[in-house]
Amino acid sequence: MDLQLSQRVVLVTGGSDGLGAALVRTLAAEGARVAFCGRDETRLRAVAVQAADGPGEVLPIVADVRDPAALSRFVAAATNRWGAVHALVNNAGASSAGPFEQHTDEVWQADLDLKLHAAIRASRLVLPLLREAGGGAIVNSLAVAARAPGAGSMPSSVTRAAGLALTKALSKEFGPAGVRVNAVLVGLVRSGQWERAAAAQGIPVEQLYEQQGAAAGIPLGRFGAAQDFADLVAFLLSARAGYITGAAINLDGGLSPVA
Repeated sequence: MDLQLSQRVVLVTGGSDGLGAALVRTLAAEGARVAFCGRDETRLRAVAVQAADGPGEVLPIVADVRDPAALSRFVAAATNRWGAVHALVNNAGASSAGPFEQHTDEVWQADLDLKLHAAIRASRLVLPLLREAGGGAIVNSLAVAARAPGAGSMPSSVTRAAGLALTKALSKEFGPAGVRVNAVLVGLVRSGQWERAAAAQGIPVEQLYEQQGAAAGIPLGRFGAAQDFADLVAFLLSARAGYITGAAINLDGGLSPVA
């Protein structure tokens, strides 16, 4: 299936690792022009090298999405390079969950800044550019806890629920301008953060995946792959998903109790 992403300019936050890195590689393979950001220049360069084999173009930018000025520079770099923006993927974030009574105001604020406020600011910067381009797409990377929060899931579940509301509200407001806004609710998917967790525990990452997968009771019986995420998001960004907006799609192997 031709996703018709060739020459389309896509911005990806959190593109230096895991899910975001897989998405950058996939979009470049589809011929897109991809600007992606992260805080680690070494990782950004590594992803750029990996994506260089595709027919697309990539532009790695060091930027902390919590910094409004850095976000502005990121968007400006893409528009200066390619003259337009057709899509945005708000993917920056990290797992943050634990007992409610242990979280201070500072922990809550940090989570909101990274996962919600950054997405709000990036969307605000990009939406005028999508209108200028005659329409486009935004995909927000969230988590299944946004719709099905559990004990010990805060602050992340609450922040992600706000991202779900943002997705639906933006889809209603900007649909008439041809801008589609969707969300992907991620379950247990292999990523760099799990590798780092395994290293911190001193166990092989495959052992951690097996333990967590068994404990979670995933109906498909396994963790997802970063490529599963990349394939779904690439589709949602494409013209092939032209009648999908305001949707929140579970990518969780059937784990969530909510459809």
